[in-house]
Amino acid sequence: MGCDNNKIINSPDIKSDAVVHPNHYNKGIECWDYTTSHDMGFLDGNVVKYVTRFKHKNGLQDLAKAKQYLDKLIEVESSRIKNS
Repeated sequence: MGCDNNKIINSPDIKSDAVVHPNHYNKGIECWDYTTSHDMGFLDGNVVKYVTRFKHKNGLQDLAKAKQYLDKLIEVESSRIKNS
């Protein structure tokens, strides 16, 4: 059975703004707008996401997540360059 996002967003227990436009992403441009406008993929997009929100959400935990994605991106790009 799939998840009905409309039920979740329209639930009286959840403020839709917190789901659709969380405060930690509304400091200028939203992260997904930035990453899609720069044609970023999953790995580099997540680096931007976690670095962008760390001061407003999970602090060092978000920086550690960003580092994990950056390390994987470096590994993938190094392999791509080596094999091209």
